[in-house]
Amino acid sequence: MGIRGKESFALIERKEKMGKKRKHSEANVPEPAKKDSDAPERPKRTLLGWKDPAPADTKESSPIFRNKEKVLITCSRRISYRYRHLMLSVVSLLPHAKKDNKVESKESKGATLNELVELKNCSSCLFFECRKQKDLYIWMAKCPNGPSVKFLVNAVHTMEELKLTGNHLKGSRPILTFSANFDKDLHWKLLKEMITQIFGTPKEQRKSKPYYDHVFAFSIVDDHIWFRNYQISVPHNESDKVDRGGLDKITLVEVGPRFCLNPIKIFGGSFGGPTLYENPFYVSPNQIRALEKKNKAGKYAKKVKAKTRRKRHELENPLEVGEFADMWKE
Repeated sequence: MGIRGKESFALIERKEKMGKKRKHSEANVPEPAKKDSDAPERPKRTLLGWKDPAPADTKESSPIFRNKEKVLITCSRRISYRYRHLMLSVVSLLPHAKKDNKVESKESKGATLNELVELKNCSSCLFFECRKQKDLYIWMAKCPNGPSVKFLVNAVHTMEELKLTGNHLKGSRPILTFSANFDKDLHWKLLKEMITQIFGTPKEQRKSKPYYDHVFAFSIVDDHIWFRNYQISVPHNESDKVDRGGLDKITLVEVGPRFCLNPIKIFGGSFGGPTLYENPFYVSPNQIRALEKKNKAGKYAKKVKAKTRRKRHELENPLEVGEFADMWKE
């Protein structure tokens, strides 16, 4: 092999070594550093200039409770016109209420109503159930897990019948007031909580007005819950304006409607379930009507007995014939 052949062979070996070194150096090239996810973001550019990003809260914000209470109000078929007007009055008083078609009053009404409540995206239900076109029952239920209460409604007076002078804005939020009797027993406390959730309008509700101008009063008398609705009347004259915190010149004017609730049973579920409380003083309207019929039947029987006694007395004690009895017969 000549000198040129040796030089060319040496050049080839040197190039191979340089190629190996270059590949080794390329393998050990460090990767570009990734951006830190915690690094501050670049401010966004707007038409008015650079906008600084909002400072992130270091502490975890606790979830805020928002009352989204909605009440489904419906009634049974064959309801009388007075009770239907009462239901419409209650619907107009509650801006967070939804009205639905009539429901058949059967044993399976609980499942039907629970399904309707779910379809309407509600959490409570007021069901007006009419029996024999005479008796009105109201079901208050928290759906779908309960509890639920069944009331007998007495002393019904609708807003059309009363024609009172009070008037308040439709959709305004009410102030709920309860008598001191609600804090005595456990079942009254439960009823107070249910009434508060159903009749209290949630804050910032879509159809409600953001102020108070009427009062719902619930009071217990003779183990019955009496409902009244009053308007808060404030004088608007410059001389009679009410100072902040001064309640002397504020008056209450009744608006209506009026009704009385007699609790029958409290159930653990929605429209049924285990019985949590049963009213020992409750008498059904059917029993009252049966007693009235008995009393009327007893009056008639007394009249018949009195007639038979009178006839018997007349036969046993006949009148003596007078000396002038046959004078005018000829």
